[in-house]
Amino acid sequence: MNNTLSCMLAVSAFLFCACSKTPDAGTGTPGSLPAGSPPATATSATPASPHTAGTGDVIKGWKVWRSAACERCHGPAQEGMVGPSLIAALGRLSKDEFVKTVLEGRLERGMPSHPYLADRINDLYAYLKGRSDGSIPKVRPDGT
Repeated sequence: MNNTLSCMLAVSAFLFCACSKTPDAGTGTPGSLPAGSPPATATSATPASPHTAGTGDVIKGWKVWRSAACERCHGPAQEGMVGPSLIAALGRLSKDEFVKTVLEGRLERGMPSHPYLADRINDLYAYLKGRSDGSIPKVRPDGT
């Protein structure tokens, strides 16, 4: 993908996130589950080594996070800005729910789809799940 197209996609995603985020019905809290939704069960990502968690590579996941510019909506430390805190969200979303949300998006909540991340989704999940469960204490994991 050339640099111009990459920049246009990043700017479009940022503007979309910044301009279309609305509070959820019934809760008034951006990014929370709708009222009446059953809580999702979280999946465990037990680190197999300092650089892997479950089926993903944490360092590669951090690189995916950076290259997709997720911090523009979710904050540089994944604690939320225009988009919700991923530290909190990964504590309640299952891996399947996370994958569906990232790849298909949730336009009603301001989350665009990112189907181009499909081949790197396990790494992204490993990194964000590690940030959520505290096994990756720093935003930039050791070894990067």
